[in-house]
Amino acid sequence: MSEALPMDKAPAAGLAAYGGAPVRTTPWPAWPPLDDETERIVLGALRSGRWAISEMHNGEELYERRFARAFAKYHGAEYCVPTTSGTSALTIAFEGLGLSRGAEVLVPGLTWVACASAVAGVGLVPVLVDVDPDTLCMSPEAAAAAVTPRTEAILLVHYACNTADMDAFVELARRHDLALIEDCAQAHGAEHRGRPVGTIGAVGTFSMQESKVLTCGEGGASITSDPVLAGLMEQYRADGRVYTDDPGLGEPNLRDLGDVQGRNLCLSEIHAAVLLGRLNHLEAENERRRETAALLDEFLTTIDAFSPVPLQEGCTKRTYYRYCIRVDDAVRPDEVETMRVELCRELGVTCEPLHDPLNDCALYNPMGSPQKYDPALLGRLDPRGFELPESLRARNQFLTLPHFLLLGDHDDFRDLRDALRKIADAHGL
Repeated sequence: MSEALPMDKAPAAGLAAYGGAPVRTTPWPAWPPLDDETERIVLGALRSGRWAISEMHNGEELYERRFARAFAKYHGAEYCVPTTSGTSALTIAFEGLGLSRGAEVLVPGLTWVACASAVAGVGLVPVLVDVDPDTLCMSPEAAAAAVTPRTEAILLVHYACNTADMDAFVELARRHDLALIEDCAQAHGAEHRGRPVGTIGAVGTFSMQESKVLTCGEGGASITSDPVLAGLMEQYRADGRVYTDDPGLGEPNLRDLGDVQGRNLCLSEIHAAVLLGRLNHLEAENERRRETAALLDEFLTTIDAFSPVPLQEGCTKRTYYRYCIRVDDAVRPDEVETMRVELCRELGVTCEPLHDPLNDCALYNPMGSPQKYDPALLGRLDPRGFELPESLRARNQFLTLPHFLLLGDHDDFRDLRDALRKIADAHGL
């Protein structure tokens, strides 16, 4: 691994970062994976002579429509609109909701930059809200305090390995008549009280970027059971076009409608074919991750300074985008960072930190591109005006494991366990 260690760090005997033998010397389960079924489906798309949904009907249903139907069914939703990315899924969701220009949207302070940049990009104002220190998801109490007369929506993120407190947020949205959007980019397959995430709010959005547990390299989707919203999102992602009903051979798969001004955010047939194949493996892979995570949860009880993220009340099916390990607050943030780099060296993979809080995130800089935004709103977009102490504390006090490390067998778990024990012992924890 290429991460640098602090120069004043005294080498700990035996750690790979200082010349010792690493715990892991063999490859981890490959991610993204390739299975025979997915390869067959993708090859069919490649040989079809139609790689874009905007091309002519060739006598076979679009792979993109097949995936949309399967993904909606998987969630128990009526509609799915595939897109080029999770960012574009968020974009069409907010455009379809028709919020007032300049309206405020509550956004968690600890998440990927797209949650805020997509909101700002459609003429809305992200209001950054701190997270619950236990669950890592948006704090209902902090959200309630952030509601103003200009607030029109809440964007929840089911973060890392937990679901947000849906009971509290459904009630908060009802009380203030707010639209509730679920960002499920890190929670494919999770459930709250038996309901799939993404189906509890007005709309659920997903990313299928390569690191996600369901991936096609780059892709996204929005799901809803509202036919009006689905129709608007369909137009917003296809330059105002919608699917042609029962097209004839050689006729366009999309027809012009133009109720709104859209843009081209359509998922390609090749990407859709990958997702169609990989969706069939999602449940089994999520279950395997849960099994390994349960073993890690039990193991962490043997290290006083390490603890897993507690399960959100109401989360009835947990998924793992990252397995998160809280390090005791008595351990300084710089030492936690040293431990993170040491963990990377022991395991032979990159174990990323949690996201930088959005009020101090290099990638969220609307003030650096003022020409992109309404001058009347620009001052309200400055992220530096928000206080996010719990988001910062979480960023500094967690180690994480990427989800594909949880897909292995018992020998793989043993290496995870041994690496964590080795580092804890080296630091006297």
